[in-house]
Amino acid sequence: MSEYLIDDGMEVTLHFTLKLEDGTVVDSTKEKAPAIFQYGDGNLPPGFEHPIKGMAAGETGAFEVSPEHAFGQHNPQNIQTLKRADFGDEAPEIGMVMSFADKAGTELPGVVKTIEGDRVEVDFNHPLAGRTLTFEVEVLDVKPVTTH
Repeated sequence: MSEYLIDDGMEVTLHFTLKLEDGTVVDSTKEKAPAIFQYGDGNLPPGFEHPIKGMAAGETGAFEVSPEHAFGQHNPQNIQTLKRADFGDEAPEIGMVMSFADKAGTELPGVVKTIEGDRVEVDFNHPLAGRTLTFEVEVLDVKPVTTH
């Protein structure tokens, strides 16, 4: 067992489970390979990094993460109305998740909310926006990042 604690410059290997307020599991690595990331590299939203700082291999924890520290509040301005023609040959369906490129060319996933005639309403909010999440972790390994 290493004596390292989770902090900047550490590579962290952990299992996590993300749950909604009602206990529904949104994402989990339990049945898959553990997540491996460099602490502070931006892979985890800050609200998920702060509570695990200082943890060591073998430790577990469950943390409540508010929307502000997780995926943000739901923003009505992130709901856009597009024309059916914007979808090209792909026929939009309600609930469909589609990827759109913004002006900078960044891919943005959007969920089709409503379709009325030629108008298609797409919600670009993160699907977990506005939700308080429970972040359960089991730290498997903590070691200094090796740069090659």
